Amino acid sequence: MVASLDNVRGLTLAMSSSAFIGSSFVIKKIGLKKAGDSGARARAGSGGHSYLYEPLWWLGMVTMILGEIANFAAYAFAPAILVTPLGALSIIFSAVLAHFILKERLHMFGVVGCILCVVGSVGIVLHAPKEREINSVEEIWHFATQPGFIVYSCVAVVGALFLIFWAVKRSGHRKMLVYIAICSLMGSLTVISVKAVAIALKLSFSESNQFIYVQTWFFIFVVIICCLVQLNYLNKDWVSQSATQIATQLCGFVTIVAGTFLLHKTNTSSTDRHAESAPTPPPPPPPPPDQICVQG
Repeated sequence: MVASLDNVRGLTLAMSSSAFIGSSFVIKKIGLKKAGDSGARARAGSGGHSYLYEPLWWLGMVTMILGEIANFAAYAFAPAILVTPLGALSIIFSAVLAHFILKERLHMFGVVGCILCVVGSVGIVLHAPKEREINSVEEIWHFATQPGFIVYSCVAVVGALFLIFWAVKRSGHRKMLVYIAICSLMGSLTVISVKAVAIALKLSFSESNQFIYVQTWFFIFVVIICCLVQLNYLNKDWVSQSATQIATQLCGFVTIVAGTFLLHKTNTSSTDRHAESAPTPPPPPPPPPDQICVQG
């Protein structure tokens, strides 16, 4: 990756975004606990919105907004493949703050997962490709309307709707994976839209107004809808899990995936080496001369 000034700016903004968002997890967790302990209104996990009356929750929300603004700005300067993986660093910030502020102990498995998140993020950042020059939102719209991305978008939306209207009612309150899946599906659509809006702003400030295009407003609409959905279901998730538990489970997922991949590669390599080192079996002996094959 060519170390350009724009990449440095994007990297700095992405890391500051992770710090703000990681801090917001802990602050909002405190607010959600206080709102739940009051008992005056329904808890977030039961479909209530009592946390909206808690000042600490709003403080955490402001912190998260600052982080998202920094993350949003990072997409205008650096490639998405560089900015997106750095979001994993917010897990590290939230886990450390939860350890000191919430007195939640991070187990060794979570520590290993956090280390893997850092190593993976650094590896992707160091090998991030140079971003293609984009001169208008219409170019992004051209890429977003390719058949492959359209098919994925439809699958993601249908999957999210299925989870919202069916899976949540059946097991959402007992299994946090449902909420995580909804946020992940919507988040995958948010990235391309945020990238488009960020580039539109950057080009508009460079005297090339992009807000005259309908595509720009469509991307803004998608960003708003996806963010609202993620905000709603992340709050339902946080109310039943501590910040350390969330960090441990997410990092644990990374650990399992990495471990499975390494195990598979190890077994494959061992099999290949064994096959290469094994002696070639001798050819079968020729048939005796007195045996004649008769064909009818």
